[in-house]
Amino acid sequence: MENDLIRTLIIDDEFPARKLLSEYVSKVPSLQLVGTCENAIKAMEVLQNEPIDLILSDIQMPDLSGLELIKSMKEKPLVIFTTAYAEYAIDSYELEAVDYLLKPIPFPRFLQAINKVSERMKSRRKESVPQTQETPERDFFMVKADYKLYKIDFDSLVYVEGQSEYVTFHMKDKRRITAYYSLKKLEEELPAKDFMRIHKSYIVSLANIESVEGNMVSIGGQKLAIGKNYKDALLSALNV
Repeated sequence: MENDLIRTLIIDDEFPARKLLSEYVSKVPSLQLVGTCENAIKAMEVLQNEPIDLILSDIQMPDLSGLELIKSMKEKPLVIFTTAYAEYAIDSYELEAVDYLLKPIPFPRFLQAINKVSERMKSRRKESVPQTQETPERDFFMVKADYKLYKIDFDSLVYVEGQSEYVTFHMKDKRRITAYYSLKKLEEELPAKDFMRIHKSYIVSLANIESVEGNMVSIGGQKLAIGKNYKDALLSALNV
């Protein structure tokens, strides 16, 4: 629904950067590009006339920097800073920026930042709705396999291996449960803060990763390959 779209404004004084970010925004169904601005002054005009949920802003710009723009705002949208300079990271987090992306920005890293935005937006929308009764988040899900119904606790799940139309759940107690299931559907159902896809065939529990070496993850006594399109997002999730 249109009301659920994240209205996004891009601010960058370099045309190639604006073009790349516009392309990235167009690839994410939850984002709606409201406009692009070549400097913070023009962005202020847009912000006065349009409701904006998310700002993707460069930092070093003529006349008014991205940091100065955000500091000047009383009601701040969510902000992701995009810059070629690492030294402003502390300043950005003091402004409660959602993320800080260093150029050149790979799409998986951009997507990781947008996932954080989505979580913040959900929290904001939830806070704006009066809560009559809180429903606790489930920490498990059920799967059918071998003519039985299995309870899979998130805390007990180490990783999931995709095998064509089936997946195998690898558990801490060394059990393996193979079920008719879509890895893509499972990726949407598992909590994003705890689980991450690292390969077209693997979803792993971040808490159970033992080590990362090159393009391999050690987990549950096994070594799993990391897909090249997933590595940046994984390292970011591990704060590397």
